Amino acid sequence: MISLTDKVALVTGSTRGIGRTIAETLAQAGAEVVISSRSADDCKRVADEFTAKGYEVLGIAADVSDPDAAQNLIKEIIAQRGELHIVVNNAGITRDNLIMRMKPADWDAVMAVNLKSVFNVSQAVIRPMLKARSGRIINITSVVGQMGNPGQTNYAASKAGIIGFTKSLAREIASRNITVNAVAPGYIATEMTKNLSDDARQRLMDQIPLGRIGEPMDVANLVAFLASDLAGYITGQVYNVDGGLVMQG
Repeated sequence: MISLTDKVALVTGSTRGIGRTIAETLAQAGAEVVISSRSADDCKRVADEFTAKGYEVLGIAADVSDPDAAQNLIKEIIAQRGELHIVVNNAGITRDNLIMRMKPADWDAVMAVNLKSVFNVSQAVIRPMLKARSGRIINITSVVGQMGNPGQTNYAASKAGIIGFTKSLAREIASRNITVNAVAPGYIATEMTKNLSDDARQRLMDQIPLGRIGEPMDVANLVAFLASDLAGYITGQVYNVDGGLVMQG
């Protein structure tokens, strides 16, 4: 059984969707979880909901695409809890469009939130993790970063960048017993997929060997494993949670 008792875990972008499910799964495993997003109201709402369920939780709003905000977020967690053992870089947005119509601002926004935030938070947490000579960094990428998708050149580029970042950082800090891995979800049941027509949903499932759209828990369970002591000898890896959609030879 996975146990994260006495661990402090930060999950960025954790007030909704996959991030929220990851945060709750880590809390269920015994971790004290820091809920974070750009909205202070959302952080407080989710933190209150988790507290009502009996979880140890802290809500701190931060725009992690901003380097100073990311640094301050980590400093505040360390100041309040003394340690930070697990970081899940999950914050992400989409600004989809064909490249001919894509505005530079939409490219920049996706890069800032999806990729730069991973750098910002990881850089901010490295020093305390190096001092502790342990830590887990788990980055949420996407199968789109491996296979591409029309209308998502910005999103695909940001998610592919996370893969390269993960592998490089894993090599950089492995000697200090800090692991860095990435999780690449495929089609997961979110508000977006719930609004698909029956025909569109069926076309989607026809692409997936397991024949179903994934659930947020499918992603969260893997993240919890990678965050635990059970995964102590795993680093620099990218794990697809996609029902077989992208099979690496």
